[in-house]
Amino acid sequence: MNTTEDDETLAEAFWAVSRRLRHRSHESVSPLGVTPAQARAVGVLTRHGPMRISELSNHLRIAPRSGTEVVDALEERGLVARSPDPADRRAVLVTLSSQGEEVAAAVRRARAAEADQFFDRLDESDRKELARIIGILRRP
Repeated sequence: MNTTEDDETLAEAFWAVSRRLRHRSHESVSPLGVTPAQARAVGVLTRHGPMRISELSNHLRIAPRSGTEVVDALEERGLVARSPDPADRRAVLVTLSSQGEEVAAAVRRARAAEADQFFDRLDESDRKELARIIGILRRP
């Protein structure tokens, strides 16, 4: 069954916009040589600092095994380093390298530029209203 915009639910419209923004965001980080999951991981490490892979996996909402794969790929590129956790020598912390910090900054710039272009069709008052509404929806 084909649906028109007139009979599309608000939730369906929201998800369609979300998918489009996510797709454009993925395209914006692709030239940096990182996957979307890797870009998200360096963002989490930038915001929260060094952490265990299990904690990083929780932030990314992925299985710990998948978190290990993301960290392995980032480590292979020299974007993160593993080190013993001073609180528990059996555990390992993941930390951004200086190159990882540069990639994280480039990811932020690319995503910000893409978001500016995406939301450019809205005037300033519409952007403020959208930000206000999203703020309400993000509350638990």
